[in-house]
Amino acid sequence: MSPKARNFFSQQEKDEIRQSIEQAELNTSGEIRVHIEDECDEDVLDRAAFIFGKLKMDKTEQRNGVLFYLAIASKKFAILGDKGINAVVPEDFWDKIKDEMAEHFQEGKFAKGLATGIEKSGQSLKSHFPYQKDDVNELPDDISFGNPENK
Repeated sequence: MSPKARNFFSQQEKDEIRQSIEQAELNTSGEIRVHIEDECDEDVLDRAAFIFGKLKMDKTEQRNGVLFYLAIASKKFAILGDKGINAVVPEDFWDKIKDEMAEHFQEGKFAKGLATGIEKSGQSLKSHFPYQKDDVNELPDDISFGNPENK
């Protein structure tokens, strides 16, 4: 039986991930989301791109959203940045963050891996998309779960 996405993290871990997002977004106009589901039976980047659109992450003013996507039963994950951030970060930027996250994941430290990836993304977003005093949080900071087609 596959683990259920909603129950994969303890409430404390969910809170830590949300706090990582909030902290990263304090210094940037960028938007970070985490989406977790059980299965991914297609290419993980294709699925992440689909979720990115369903969560309306491509609608931010500066096109600077970042999605951390995990399919826990399938043991797949991806990081997807919108075109605004991809235009300014090095080509291997997401791969380096993904490799660092994978080290934590291999140790079973999934919340720590996500927090690390979120922190690294936030640092880059800060340098390219600094926080503006009139900045509006364009997307929710809560973790989203499951299949957005069924909502």
